[in-house]
Amino acid sequence: MKRILLALALVASVQVANAQIKSDADIQKAIDKAEATANDAKKGAKPAPWQKLGEAYVKAYTNPSANLSTGIDKQTFALMAGEKPSSVETVTLDGQTYEKQVLSRANVYFTQAGQLAFFEVTKPSVSGDPLEKAVKAYAKAFQLGAKEKDVDTALQNIVGYYYQDAITAYSLGNLAKATDLFGKAAETSMTPPSSKIDTNAVYNTAFTAANAGNFDRAKQYYNKCLDLGYTAEGSVYAALSNCALADKDTTAAKQYLADGLQKYPDNPSILTNLINLYIQLKEDPKKIVSLLDEAKAQMPDNPSLYYVEGNILTGIKDFDGALKAYRKASEIDPNYEWGYYGEGSLWLQKQAALVEEANALPVNAYKEYDAKMEEIAQALKSAVPAFETCYAKAKDEALKGAAADFLKRVYFALRNEGDEYKAGYEKYNAIVGTNE
Repeated sequence: MKRILLALALVASVQVANAQIKSDADIQKAIDKAEATANDAKKGAKPAPWQKLGEAYVKAYTNPSANLSTGIDKQTFALMAGEKPSSVETVTLDGQTYEKQVLSRANVYFTQAGQLAFFEVTKPSVSGDPLEKAVKAYAKAFQLGAKEKDVDTALQNIVGYYYQDAITAYSLGNLAKATDLFGKAAETSMTPPSSKIDTNAVYNTAFTAANAGNFDRAKQYYNKCLDLGYTAEGSVYAALSNCALADKDTTAAKQYLADGLQKYPDNPSILTNLINLYIQLKEDPKKIVSLLDEAKAQMPDNPSLYYVEGNILTGIKDFDGALKAYRKASEIDPNYEWGYYGEGSLWLQKQAALVEEANALPVNAYKEYDAKMEEIAQALKSAVPAFETCYAKAKDEALKGAAADFLKRVYFALRNEGDEYKAGYEKYNAIVGTNE
């Protein structure tokens, strides 16, 4: 399961560690008492009983895991837990290995380093969803005049609880449950007087729903992301196009991608989806370039638009057109390192295409094969000045490192072509080696 969830900076632990676990009967008794007070015609007209009801529901939720806290080590956990696990086993989840300990009310999962990564409650104190009832109680308290700060704090804590449980469900591979929990975190964050809408929860609701095959819900929450001005740097448009394609609505898919391209022309997901869609529809992928025309008209001196055009044309193996686009980007701004990087990458892709052509030649086509080998060597040589310029101008360390790595590989392939190439390999082998 590909892990691309956006991280949320949660409080290290919203649980009350080392608290005394109460009996389920006492928890239910406290809820019954709080409900009776809140539903009393006279007493329930004030905010305090509803706040206490919300607190009772939250305590019901936290009770089974009162002695659990993520991040603690095994030794500390053993002292806090108050019980020995009934069983211990090693499990692999999403490529990660954990030690799973089964307790009377929860399963806990430790990393290989011995830290408690997450836990799942297996025996709740009450049935149903006490957090959902708590949200309603706090909302009622606010309507009746409770202090905004107090209610807001309570709601944000509940968002954290839902999010924590959603991450656990996702880690355990239960996408449908994760979707529901992320959705509840999102909706709670939008409940007045909540001061912070959790756009991560909104996005993750859509993401997990899509991965679970629930494209209607995914589309609902991805569109909610757009309504909130949250696009994940354009990836939401690409995701909406996938939802539309799941409904076999290619027109809507194309429109989502066209809208996204105008706003985020360098988003790789949008570009990839567009090229694949045009190929699927048997349309000329070069038409995608025309979608950039409006942006070019508005920003004629923006080199990134030509870099994107080069990426599109490279993707459909129009190497001549791509080369012109990359060089236009470098012409507009000689310090724009991505234009040089794009050109260098183009030559490597052209070299790979030439290798395929050479391998497809008949065994006895010696002259044609030798000619292809010369073209291959020339493509590699053409990549050198582009990557060298990129390396010299790059301000981004990751890009600089990528250029150095490519130069190392290209110079190695050309090392028998002359001393300059051998020296180039030795130079960048040393540079890349020190960065590894």
